[in-house]
Amino acid sequence: MKVAILMLNAGRGSGEAARQHVRYLIKQGHKVFLLYPGNVNDVPEAVNINIPLDTDIMPVHEYLPSAANKQKQVARMTYEEAVAYLPGYTLALERIAADIDIIIGHHANLTAIATHETAMKYKLPYVLFLHGTGIEPRHMELWDNRLWQRISSAIEHADGLLVTTAYVKDELVRPLIRVPDSRYLILPCGIDLEEMQPGNVQGIRDKYQLPDRFVISPGALTYMKGPQNVVEASKEYADLAKTILIGEGGLKDKLKKDLGERGFLLGFVSREDKARLISAADILVAAPEKKEHFGIIYAEALAAGTPVVAYSGGGVGSIVTPDAGILTERSPRELGRNIRRLLMQPELAERFSLNGRKRAEENFNNERLVARLAGWLEVLISKK
Repeated sequence: MKVAILMLNAGRGSGEAARQHVRYLIKQGHKVFLLYPGNVNDVPEAVNINIPLDTDIMPVHEYLPSAANKQKQVARMTYEEAVAYLPGYTLALERIAADIDIIIGHHANLTAIATHETAMKYKLPYVLFLHGTGIEPRHMELWDNRLWQRISSAIEHADGLLVTTAYVKDELVRPLIRVPDSRYLILPCGIDLEEMQPGNVQGIRDKYQLPDRFVISPGALTYMKGPQNVVEASKEYADLAKTILIGEGGLKDKLKKDLGERGFLLGFVSREDKARLISAADILVAAPEKKEHFGIIYAEALAAGTPVVAYSGGGVGSIVTPDAGILTERSPRELGRNIRRLLMQPELAERFSLNGRKRAEENFNNERLVARLAGWLEVLISKK
């Protein structure tokens, strides 16, 4: 099977999901073309294709904390401004159309339009991987209507729709676009179970001079990601454990001041260090302002054997079940109280740790998930 995977940009969460799909599809014997602006040699085993842009402003789904004025959210562009980017994506797909069996377009965005129009022109089946960051702006009355009409048409005509949770399908997509359930595949994000595993803490305590007990909160230091809620919650358990935030963002200085002696910020850390920090933590905590569509950090924590305490809502409940962690009402005080309760119950924490790892092995194994994806794609190809 020869698969093209088209992304709007390199991406973060959705980008990593795409790269994992690429790696494991290749491992299973398929040929994969990976296309996005700036791709030079992202996944060495893939056919990496750079999509040149006529401007240095990168189109994005949502603003990235580090990108400053070098990006613009497509949902806030005028129609003319947005469609000026389209030829680059479409031409890149057309150049490989004769060599592929199916296209996976990521997001309800320009990529959906380019995927749909290329697939129709070359009579190829196509799938759209619908992440919440493309759909959510429409719920906030964003997107130029003409552009959204083209995006929604691409979704309606897709041979298959890929989502990570039922929440994305039922709460974000279906209220806007009605597509039969039979066309959906709900496929969680997978985890590297070797990298994320209990005991993967080699040298990490000495490197960062970690305290004996700590609660970790990974993620961008932006309001929507909710680190301010974690800092507020830390007042409830500061006598039992420090709070460590990893990530960068505009709230950094304020969070450092507000957290004070209750913990500290590590800033950006490597992927390897992040895995070891999560494994070494007593609890992973998250309290985003918006409801998570999936939340890869929760699945990573389960794989690492680290209990989770987090805000409920969105797709998180499909990852963190009552036997592997605690989901609280969306209140910093309740969050902090539940963290305190878990810190004071080591037997419960140990049970969560064992159950979490088992759950990760059974539900978030990359190899199994991508094998399921490949089987689904092959059926769609056979029907075309």
